Amino acid sequence: MISAVELALLGFAGYRGTQLLVHDAILDPARDKVFAWHLDRPQSKPRTFVITLISCVYCTGWWVVGALLATYLLVTGRFQEAPLLVHGIEWLAVAGAAVLMNRVDDTMGRVGS
Repeated sequence: MISAVELALLGFAGYRGTQLLVHDAILDPARDKVFAWHLDRPQSKPRTFVITLISCVYCTGWWVVGALLATYLLVTGRFQEAPLLVHGIEWLAVAGAAVLMNRVDDTMGRVGS
């Protein structure tokens, strides 16, 4: 099981990775291509799903955190230390920490505007 410090660090990393994928200008060209791809067939449910996934911090964040947590546990050799259910609970906890940071960021952004 991960410690509270690991949970916080993974939460920060998940928050930052989510911001990178959903908002940061460095990935604007890639996002623009995906949006253009969607406009070719806007009625397509798979294309709409992809657009929803890449434009929602909660949707993207869930998968970013899952990938980060799995990578962390595998690289540190700790994946086998706990049952899969425990890792699922860790995933929920880290995703919750990342979402909390997204909420704070959204709130602080509105206050400063």
